[in-house]
Order: sequence, then C-alpha cells, then structure tokens
Amino acid sequence: MADPRGFLKVRDRETQPRRPVPVRIMDWKEVYEAQEKGVLKSQAGRCMDCGIPFCHQGCPLGNLIPEWNDLVYRDKGREAVERLHATNNFPEFTGRLCPAPCEASCVLGINQPAVTIKQVEVSIADLAFAEGMVEPHPPERLTGRTIAVVGSGPAGLAAAQQLTRAGHTVAVYERDDRVGGLLRYGIPDFKMEKIHLERRLDQMRAEGTRFRTGVDVGRDISWDQLRRRYDAVVVATGATVPRDLPIPGRELQGVHFAMDYLVQANRVVAGETVDNQISAEGRHVVILGGGDTGADCLGTAHRQKAASVTTLAIGQQPPSERRPDQPWPTFPNLFEVASAHEEGGERTYLASTVEFLGENGKLTALRVAETEVVDGRRRAKAGTEREIPADLVFLSLGFTGPEPAGLTEQVDAAFDERGNVARDGYYMTNTPGVFAAGDASRGQSLIVWAIAEGRACAAAVDQWLMGSTRLPAPVAPTDRSIALI
Repeated sequence: MADPRGFLKVRDRETQPRRPVPVRIMDWKEVYEAQEKGVLKSQAGRCMDCGIPFCHQGCPLGNLIPEWNDLVYRDKGREAVERLHATNNFPEFTGRLCPAPCEASCVLGINQPAVTIKQVEVSIADLAFAEGMVEPHPPERLTGRTIAVVGSGPAGLAAAQQLTRAGHTVAVYERDDRVGGLLRYGIPDFKMEKIHLERRLDQMRAEGTRFRTGVDVGRDISWDQLRRRYDAVVVATGATVPRDLPIPGRELQGVHFAMDYLVQANRVVAGETVDNQISAEGRHVVILGGGDTGADCLGTAHRQKAASVTTLAIGQQPPSERRPDQPWPTFPNLFEVASAHEEGGERTYLASTVEFLGENGKLTALRVAETEVVDGRRRAKAGTEREIPADLVFLSLGFTGPEPAGLTEQVDAAFDERGNVARDGYYMTNTPGVFAAGDASRGQSLIVWAIAEGRACAAAVDQWLMGSTRLPAPVAPTDRSIALI
C-alpha cells in the first residue's frame, strides 16, 4: 500500500454528499453528487491491505478491492479502471445499486467504520467513462457458435458480454421495447440515471452483441424455436412474479403491485406517455414492505407530490448495530436510512395489514394491527386494530420467482421447490443446451449476485460448447475444470 498507516491517519468514514432534499425532490436526477478527489483519495487510503482481505469473501464477484483502493490513492486512474473491470462488467451499476456486502466484510469495520468501497468503485467507473477509458473489446476471432440470452437485466447482460468476447455470436431477447430489464424500468432515475445503462449498451453493441427488443419468448417465439435456431440458450428472465397479499378488499381500485407503479413512473420520466398512469400526486400513499423496492416507491411518490406517504413493515425495526447472531464478516440486517427516507414519510414496524377498506369499489383506508409472534409465526394482535387513510397502496412484498412463460411446456424445463428454474452445478437445466442464471434460477437476490452468476454461466456455456474456457467463473460451479481466473 502507498500509505500503510492511512487507516490510522483518517479514522472517519466520509461518503458521497447528497443533494439537499428540497432540491432533489423537484427532479429525477441522481441523489448523490461526485466525491471531491482529495476526499476520495484519503478514503481509499484507509484500506488496510489486510493479510486476508475479507472484502473478497463478501463480494460474489471477487472484486480486487485492495488493489484498486491502492491505485486510487496513488492517482493511477487507468490502472484502477483495468483492475475494476477485471472482475466486474458493470461497476457503474453495482457502485450505485449494490448494498455493498463487501463493506460488511471489511476488516477495518471490526472496530472502525468500514472503508467506503462502494463509493470508490463508482468513482472509478465514472472516471472511466468521463475520460474515454471504456472501449469495446470485440473478439479476435469468431467461433461460429450462436447463443440466445433471454432477458436483458444484469445477469443476461453480463452473460452476453462475456460470451460475445469469447467469440460467440450472441443475441439478447427482451420483451420490453428497450434493453435493460429492471435496470431500465424498475430502478428510478434518482438512484441511477439511464445514461449509465446506455453507455454500457453502446459498448456491447460495438463488441458485436445483438439485441432483439419487443420479443416475448414463450409467446412471440417459442423456447423450442430458440433451441433449434441457436446452439445454446441462457434463461436470465429474473424473478418477476410479485408476492400478493390476498386479504379482504384486495380487489379495490387503488391497490397495486409496486413494480407496476415504478415501471409506469420510469416510462414517463423517459419521455413516454402512459395512459391511466398510477400517480401519487395529492394522494395518501401506503407502502407495504420496507425493502429497497419500497424505498423506490417512497422516493417516487415524493417526486410526484403525494399528500402523505406511510411505509408499513410487518417485522421489527432492525438494530443499528450487529446482532450477536450476525457477526463480522457476515452481511448483517441493519436499520437503514436510504435517501428516500430522508425525504419524508412515516415508517412503522410491527404492523400487520388486516383489510383494505373502500367505498364504491375504491380504496379509502387500511385496517392494520400490531404484529405479534406466536409459535414462531407472525399474526395480527387482537384488539390493536386501527385505520390508516389511503388512496393508494403499493405491495412491495418481494417476488416469488420467474414467470414460467412456456418453459415447462416447450422445453420441459423443471422448477425447484421454491419456484425457480432448476439447474445443475454447470448452470444447465434438465434440457441440454438450455442454461439458467441470475434471479430466474437463484431467486430474488442482489445485483452483484446477478452479474456474478451471469459471468459464471457464460463460462459454463463456453465450456459446454467448446470443451474448455478461459472465461472467469466467480460463482464456482461443481466442475473444477471450468477456469476460475
């Protein structure tokens, strides 16, 4: 390390500044501002150069975190960009959207605030684009093999880019009108403006990856047709089936799945016209679920000038510090104040929704009660019911798995007991030549896991097609012959 005593000299953790709340809720631009270079260097210099860097254990991609921290500290921007891209196809995505399990595993975090790894990562990525360091890497030769990747979220894009660079001809199929999956229509611009997605897609197109939008595989074209047309197929459709809440009043007008609301809002921000848009303007909004999707709904409702926003979570408020059963270097469940929570709204924990109430078919309120745990199961506590006025309710309760979309009928793909596409240790389904990666086969997870699985699946596909591979596989499959570089 350039400064082995950096973590002793700079003990305070300083993260990226956020734009003032009254300013940022007036637009859809990103909340975070760029970190001042001197501060960024000093924060990177806090990296301890551990004998065993546990941040590697926390990152499914195996990012070379101490190396690029050191390079940032020493003003070696191009080298830092190279080391960052050696393990991560899309650091501009993860640096904005990943909850940073690497920081939870930081050795410095045992007795000091952890290194601002995520901040350093996104700063390197933004520097790379700003200074023209991100260039296409087309293959030196083509293999003559063709691959269809279904789904253009982070797992599908990572698999496609890796396979294209290996020399295969890759076509990415996306049912929406634009590429990106939930990166495009699920993530609000105040978390990630779409310029970051567009720039990376430009690189992929220049490398040779082909994109087919507006094609709903399983309906517009069958999976069996893809199998006959391509040498291999990768299922990367994500886990998009939302978890419902089948309680009395669910049919009332005004109760929506969170993703339906966010997709419409993102389309309008992109300049599209959405008929009968779900808008929070002037309305009392209640969000059920306290996760990232719920926070996205919260920030969106603020920008649409909602009259009030209340977030209800059925569980207890997480602690502000690690619990004994979540010791370092595990990823703890901690109370988080996201940027959207700073902007207003009420957060209530241990709240069970009992019934949706309405008049003339329209939602007017929720009946909620305190949550109690009996025999290990949560339930509404009798005698604690109350009503909350509500014009809109967004169900942000997670996802149950991928949409079958003809997989079972058309290619006899099996699903596991959790409803995910079943696969073996080589990422292959029970149908030869059909592979699965990301949330579609793993279940709802983090963006960093999606990219890691996309990269690992690409290595498995390359191995199956060519008999060997030089592609890295950060999520180790059972076959040790697949190179882990």
